[in-house]
Formats: sequence, structure tokens, C-alpha cells
Amino acid sequence: MIGLAIAAVVILYLIFIYNGLVKARQVKEEAWSGIDVQLKRRADLIPNLIETVKGYAAHEKGTLQEIVELRNRAQAVPTGDVAGRAAAEGLLTQALGKVFALAEAYPDLKANQNFSELQQSLESIESEVQMARRYYNGAARDLNVKVESFPSNFIAGPFGFTKAAFFEITNEADRAVPVVKF
Repeated sequence: MIGLAIAAVVILYLIFIYNGLVKARQVKEEAWSGIDVQLKRRADLIPNLIETVKGYAAHEKGTLQEIVELRNRAQAVPTGDVAGRAAAEGLLTQALGKVFALAEAYPDLKANQNFSELQQSLESIESEVQMARRYYNGAARDLNVKVESFPSNFIAGPFGFTKAAFFEITNEADRAVPVVKF
């Protein structure tokens, strides 16, 4: 009878651990969805920004094409490839900084209300991306702790729970604060 009670407690504990792992994985996936939504908002804003700049800076065609190419490349990264998406989005962020630097060379562009609104929207989205990234990285950390710590690591492996990649900047140049004057 005591052996049966102990077995029942162990089984319940294993179920508790398994459910904790499932919850942590779901929170991580929800957090990634938050990043994905903000990056999609940014990607949707870029064509409007490009069209606004085109009218003022026609001979900056190379910069504008680079941004479109980087946007398309970032959107082509598979959904689950966190590191690939982080790298692609880092390059896109750098290229967007170049567009805003163009405003200094084109006072009419800098004064354009549409450009100003797009710039403010993009800055707001960048802030949202940073908040979503912090939330995702926290969820990934929590999942990783559960996957690696005892005794949940005995449940994680056989049931296919793996560590989550962090959404981080891998290029040291991307960590530098861009110098953009408006």
C-alpha cells in the first residue's frame, strides 16, 4: 500500500514537471509571436518610408534598394530560426539608420510631415521590438532552466523539450549606438 502511494506521488510529480515544461514552451512560443508581430509591423512600414524618401532622394537608390532587399531577406527567414531572424533584423536596423541619416542631407525630407510620422512610428515599433525581445529572452531563459535543471532534465530529453535560442545581437557592430542627427 505504501509502495502504491509512493508510486502515485512520483507519477503526479512527473506530470507536474511535464506540465511545467509544456507551459514554459508555450510561453516562449507566445513571446516569439510578440516579436514576430512587431517585426511584421516594422516590415509593413518600410515600403511607405521608402516611397516617401524616393521623392526627395532619388539618387540614393542604392540605399533604398538595400533596405528593400534586407526587409525581404528578414521576412524569408523561417519562423523558428531565432538566431537567423535576429541577424537579418540587425542588418535591417542598420540600413534603416542610413535612411534617417539621409534626412540631414535633404532638409525638405526632414521637414516632410509624412516622413516625420513614419519616423515616429518606426521609433515606437523599435521600442516595442525591444520590449518583446526582453520578454522572449526571459521566457527562453525560463524554459532553458527547466530543460537543464534536475529533475526536469530527465523528463525534458525523452519528451523532446530542447533549449530555446535567445534573440540577441551577434554582430558587435550592431551593438554600437548609431549616430543619426535630425
